[in-house]
Amino acid sequence: MTEQAAAVPKPTDTMLVPGRECGSCMLCCKLLGIREINKPEYQWCTHCKAGRGCTIYDSRPKSCRDFYCGYRQSDDVSEAWFPAKSRMLLRAQGIGIICYVDTGYPDAWKQQPYYRDLKRWAQRAVNTEHNVLVNIGGRGIVILPDKDVDFGIMKPGEKIVVGTANTPMGPVYQAQRIQTGSD
Repeated sequence: MTEQAAAVPKPTDTMLVPGRECGSCMLCCKLLGIREINKPEYQWCTHCKAGRGCTIYDSRPKSCRDFYCGYRQSDDVSEAWFPAKSRMLLRAQGIGIICYVDTGYPDAWKQQPYYRDLKRWAQRAVNTEHNVLVNIGGRGIVILPDKDVDFGIMKPGEKIVVGTANTPMGPVYQAQRIQTGSD
C-alpha cells in the first residue's frame, strides 16, 4: 500500500513480497465478494473448506486467480497485517486502500499498529484522489489524517469523495458520500 496504491497494476508473482505466502489463511474467501460465482462479501465461500482450502482451486474464477492481498503485495505492510492474524484484509483499488475487517472482530482496525498505519496511509493520500476506507460488513468508515468519518452501511453505486479545504487554521479534511449511478 504505497502512495501509488490507486495505480497498482495487475498483480503478478514478481510483484509479491518475498517470503510472504497465504499459507493456511483463507480470509479473502470470507471477506471478498466474487461476482463470477455470486458469492457475497462477508460470507464464507461454499468452495472453501477448513483445513483444505479451495475445492475448485484449479478452476477458480479469474478474480480469485488474480487477487493478492496488500500483505502479500507491499513491504510497506508489516507482518502484523497477516490477515489470519489481524482479522483484516488490505486491498488496493482504484479509489485507494480498502481495509476489510472480519465482522467477528469489528474493532480490530482501531488497535495498534493497524490504526497508526491507516492514519499514515491517509496522510499520504491527502494530495491524491485516493481514500483509505475501512469496510466492516458493508459499513464504510473513511480514515482522514485528522478524523474518521463513519458513513454507515454503503449502498451499491455509492462512493466516498475526500477533499481538503484550506482555512486560516490550516487544512480541513472533508468526506462525503455520493451516488455514482453504477454498482
